[in-house]
Amino acid sequence: MATPLSDTPLSPSSPLRKVAVVGLGTMGTGIAEVLAKAGREVIGIDVGEDQAARALAALDAATARAVRRGRLTDEERAGMLARVRTATDLTAAADADLVIEVAPESYEIKQQILAELDGIVRPGTILATGTNALSVTRLAAGSARPERVLGLHFFNPAPAMKLVEVVSSVLTAPQAVAAVTALAIELGKEPVAVGDRPGFVADGLLFGYLNQAAAMYEAKYASREDIDAAMRLGCGLPMGPLALLDLIGVDTARTVLEAMYAESRDRLHAPAPILGQLSEAGLTGRKAGRGFYTYAAPGSATVVPDALTPAAGDSRAGGRPVRSVGVAGSGTMASGIAEVFAKAGYDVVLAARSEEKAQAAKARIGKSLARSVDKGRLTAEAAAETLGRIVPAGSYDAFAEVDLAVEAVAEDLDVKRQLFAALDKVCKPGAVLATTTSSLPVVACARATSRPQDVIGMHFFNPAPAMKLVEVVRTVLTADDVHATVREVCGRIRKHAVDCGDRAGFIVNALLFPYLNNAVKMVQEHYASLDDIDAAMKLGGGYPMGPFELLDVVGLDVSLAIEKVLHREFREPGLAPAPLLEHLVAAGCLGRKTGRGFREYARR
Repeated sequence: MATPLSDTPLSPSSPLRKVAVVGLGTMGTGIAEVLAKAGREVIGIDVGEDQAARALAALDAATARAVRRGRLTDEERAGMLARVRTATDLTAAADADLVIEVAPESYEIKQQILAELDGIVRPGTILATGTNALSVTRLAAGSARPERVLGLHFFNPAPAMKLVEVVSSVLTAPQAVAAVTALAIELGKEPVAVGDRPGFVADGLLFGYLNQAAAMYEAKYASREDIDAAMRLGCGLPMGPLALLDLIGVDTARTVLEAMYAESRDRLHAPAPILGQLSEAGLTGRKAGRGFYTYAAPGSATVVPDALTPAAGDSRAGGRPVRSVGVAGSGTMASGIAEVFAKAGYDVVLAARSEEKAQAAKARIGKSLARSVDKGRLTAEAAAETLGRIVPAGSYDAFAEVDLAVEAVAEDLDVKRQLFAALDKVCKPGAVLATTTSSLPVVACARATSRPQDVIGMHFFNPAPAMKLVEVVRTVLTADDVHATVREVCGRIRKHAVDCGDRAGFIVNALLFPYLNNAVKMVQEHYASLDDIDAAMKLGGGYPMGPFELLDVVGLDVSLAIEKVLHREFREPGLAPAPLLEHLVAAGCLGRKTGRGFREYARR
């Protein structure tokens, strides 16, 4: 029977001063750098002498850059380098307090390493696996002392990324968890304690989203450039999903997803076939020089044009002239869109169900422009000119001469259909009719008119003056010159247009809301806390907001409605809204607007 960890010399307060890192690829080298910077003695172990030499060279270069940038002194750099030595045999870890293995994602390889370490290290040495896809429990079970085995999942690049997931199995001793958690804090990281399941928190949420993006591209729903731009500009992400897959490695992503699917049997985790095709062809992303994109050389971050790169010139059919724009609605989105068009020099008719509502919407725009003046983003003269281009109206009859009519009314199909039927009667022949819907079928709005070829989707994001993205949604009936018109208009109002077809969620919501739903399921299953999940996605994924922060901002009722639409259209069981979300909405806990959602907020 294995000796309990509590009977060994290690205690939670014991410093882990000497650390062995097994596997000196990019991640292992980065972890070694972090440890050495924090004053730890590091033994880097790799079976290949060349790889060990490359790791030392990379560490030398990284510390030299840090000195040039003023982040290290020459003396600190010399100390760091002196604390690192390399070896090609696991016996070098004999007197280590902690061993972190960062070997390839293979049970066979990792179990062999842990089994060998059992006969080499002291009884109190903690053995940590850096896996992000394999079962820590299964790895621990193969060890002679499973209570000292845990997961320690750093994120790439390890020196820059703050998140570390500390992964316990049912066999892990609490003292081991406490010791590595304390170490992570000393390394300047933010540790999050999680249980053992494929992907843990950050990758468990991230890879499902990446998989859906790959499937969306494979289905030719949108181009790789448009998918990536939509998620960067629509969600504030540092990278688009396909570019991120190339950075992570397409083969790595496939391995993680296979592990997730093996446990969940959720088809959303079943790797998109294109991931297998690219992997089998050796097109594994940046490291191979080609994946979803083509790169200047293997390992390069520079994307170079290939056969799929859009031509520099726009060869689309010419659009219709647009001089005046009608905006229907009186809410935040309508006033924001009217402001955007007026700033770009268009004459704008802002129509609502009453003159009072239209005037109130114009007043809201005036306040928005005044804030821009106060912040130095706009001159007082430009603000006055912009506001002067907006004419409020209490009837849609005022749209008789507009060239483009944009509706931004309630997200209710019956309401939108009635409005489009009215616009059909009021607007002149040749006027383009656009809906800002985020979840309803654009073609249903088009069929409410006698000219469905003139109808298109223009999905702005809130707040419209600040958000750069517009999803341009064609139906099967939309005319080419209508599509061209809207693309040209997007350029004039300085928005980035992405093309997509008329299906639920378009690009952004179709990828964003399943991710949010999966986060709710994690809490519902008591796998992790709200705070840990939010921290994991901000620190490990570079998200500007955690999923629960975002859900409370968007509104739980709005989120639930979008998830229901996605589930109804795609009929994937994994898209069914989490019961916890439904319960909160039923209880009137809708987020910030009601003072309570997943969290409570102070009443204003």
